Amino acid sequence: MNEKYLPRIADEKLKLELATSGAVLIVGPKWCGKTRTAEQISKSILYMQDPDHAEAYRLLADAKPSKLLEGKTPRLIDEWQTAPVLWNAVRFAVDKRKERGQFILTGSVVPPETSEMHTGTGRISRMTMRTMSLFESKESTGEISLNGLFDGRKDMFGESKQSIDKIAFILTRGGWPEAVNEKNEKYALRMVYHYLDAVANQDISRIDDIERNSDRVYALLRSIARNISTQANNATLFNDLVFNDESLSDKTINDYLTALKKLYVLEDLLAWSPHLRSKRAIRTTAKRHFIDPSIATAALRADSGKLLNDFRTFGYLFESMCIRDLRIYADSMDGAVYHYRDQLNFEVDAIIQLKDERWAAVEIKMGAGEIESAAENLLKFSNNIDTAKMPAPSFLMVMTATEHAFQLKNGVWVVPIGCLRD
Repeated sequence: MNEKYLPRIADEKLKLELATSGAVLIVGPKWCGKTRTAEQISKSILYMQDPDHAEAYRLLADAKPSKLLEGKTPRLIDEWQTAPVLWNAVRFAVDKRKERGQFILTGSVVPPETSEMHTGTGRISRMTMRTMSLFESKESTGEISLNGLFDGRKDMFGESKQSIDKIAFILTRGGWPEAVNEKNEKYALRMVYHYLDAVANQDISRIDDIERNSDRVYALLRSIARNISTQANNATLFNDLVFNDESLSDKTINDYLTALKKLYVLEDLLAWSPHLRSKRAIRTTAKRHFIDPSIATAALRADSGKLLNDFRTFGYLFESMCIRDLRIYADSMDGAVYHYRDQLNFEVDAIIQLKDERWAAVEIKMGAGEIESAAENLLKFSNNIDTAKMPAPSFLMVMTATEHAFQLKNGVWVVPIGCLRD
């Protein structure tokens, strides 16, 4: 396997956070590359789960946590949550040193909060890392820049190098760095299966020392996978699962969903509430998504061949992959991604909202045959925005699995996922 480090979009954001904060907390799913990214900029490293020293580190954390913070800065403390006392130690050290860029904390779970833990506000900034986008895995040409679209550039064109067969494989393999670096397709897929098995059999119980049934975890993951990119609520999931597990309760499902979110396995897409000219009620239910679409295919034990024989499922999963990439690109611009749906079931797949109030609307369609209707949908949505109360969209875009990127005569952009970047 090729161990070469592939540059991440998060690299520059981490540098920015270190330049403006005393410490940076990097959160995200296990195996997404948090530690490897932090290693690139760290001057000293403490691996809290090093089996040769883990017990000694935990004892020292209880006795004198400041000793574990000694070293050249930025100092990386990997899996810090194994000794939660380090949080307050870092906060205190930042206060005392009065210097920026002192520490990087990484972790794959949300640790239990206690009354003794300070919020870290003003001392510790927080950034989320996800799996790799197609641009980061060098499977997007990057000819169309999200930044450029927001800046109003008109001179961008692109040509995706990815066939529909390759996109199906990229989706099932996911953006996990180790899988991306693996050249053998069969091995890459097995890596994703192993990740899911670890979540179901180990991580979900270890996160808070509460024993959970692995069969229920698998069943829940499969149910979410079947409802990917939809507004399926907890009742829908319950009805899907209770047929084979009569002892299941709403409380249990909520507990399992919460645990999966703490592990950064789930990342639902929240609803967006714009100012409209018409008086339509907006549905606020989030859409179901995993942090990476490969989790869904692994839960269903589906490979690229199965997706190519089931284009309906492929379409939902392709939408989820596009949402993942849009989130990564938008995050680099201090933006976030939402979805829109109203009481008449008029919907837009993705809304990109920046902190400076600029926004854009995106429809996600795999094939060329759906581009025209998707563009009309976006224009109809844009025309219903009350621009007296909020700005007009910076751009409208149909994100596709097609070949060419260009701007239609009506102003709507057509951009293959294999051409987009931050």
